[in-house]
Amino acid sequence: MARPSYRIGLMFSTTGPYSTVASAMLNGALLAVSEIGEAGPVELMPVVVDPGGDLSRYTALSGQLLAEGVRHVVGCYTSSSRKEVIPCFEKHDGILWYPSHYEGFESADNVVYTGAAPNQHILPLIDYLMSTFGDRAFCVGSNYIWAWENSRILRETVTARGGTVVAERYLPVGETDLRKLVDAVIEARPSFVFSSLIGISGLAFLSALRHACLARGIDQPGTMPVASCNLSEPDLDELEPEARDGHISSSVYFSALRNPVNDAFVSRHAAAYPSAPLTSADAEASYIAVKLLAGALAEAGTDEILAVKAAVARQRLAAPQGDVWVDAETMHLHLTPRIGRSRGTEFDIIREEPAPIRPDPYLVRSSPTDSWFASAPRLRVAK
Repeated sequence: MARPSYRIGLMFSTTGPYSTVASAMLNGALLAVSEIGEAGPVELMPVVVDPGGDLSRYTALSGQLLAEGVRHVVGCYTSSSRKEVIPCFEKHDGILWYPSHYEGFESADNVVYTGAAPNQHILPLIDYLMSTFGDRAFCVGSNYIWAWENSRILRETVTARGGTVVAERYLPVGETDLRKLVDAVIEARPSFVFSSLIGISGLAFLSALRHACLARGIDQPGTMPVASCNLSEPDLDELEPEARDGHISSSVYFSALRNPVNDAFVSRHAAAYPSAPLTSADAEASYIAVKLLAGALAEAGTDEILAVKAAVARQRLAAPQGDVWVDAETMHLHLTPRIGRSRGTEFDIIREEPAPIRPDPYLVRSSPTDSWFASAPRLRVAK
């Protein structure tokens, strides 16, 4: 008996200013499609589109996919692209499966969020940074909602704990002339730098700051580390070797995780994409999105969105990061927060939760003064 077959959209900007991470996301999604094709309950036929990082093309391509009968699209990396296309999915009765960590404060009826919410990445990161490095933060970011909202959350949390945000600077997506920004950071000498720069801007900043500090005899990783919620293994692969080590990243997945599911994921990814960088949180979130979508389609027996949303709320997946499942109230996932420190092209996991935590996209259950690592040690130090 033939398996049910469904067309799905995969919409990632594999060209443009953040093509490195978007290519990793597409690889993760296609790997899941391949595995489902070999032994899954349904067959998925992917329709791949590339907006090239152009917001107007996200809307046009979403409309094109939905007009052609595709009801489910896995895609978007930036929050600006997600917000740009949501009205299109609402109008044409489709679901966007959004596989990226994001700033929260959203729970759209036509979106399933498979990346981390703010209580699963930025709050644990702030707690770690302030308890380890100090209470003076310098925020840098790409000039759009991801950076604005993350810096706001950081500012409110740091000040509630008695710390200070010494400065905030925002640059256009794709900007690489960062000399003035680097000089401002070094002059301020913060306890840590919080970076929400994406794509080539983030890489240029890490390189420029490292070189400027080396020229001045400053131990930048030890005295003024750069911390982020979006730095991943493919980014490290793009960095020059002398700028790779010592960056702090908060995520729910790192390729260095050791468990049977992730070992198999890393191995299959390497076999499928031998020239690609290591697996990353973005690749895993895309992989998870496709797996959950396939499970929901199989249970629902249709790609009609209300039936699929009801079914996905009952899905549980043994993912590479560990067990994940959907919070039916918000359509976000229960995920496991982790902190990593970069070394070469991967991360050493230095802290992690012992179990997944419930998503809190509006931070209504999370206080700025919650302790993640000290007086309430729910996290263990990873060896």
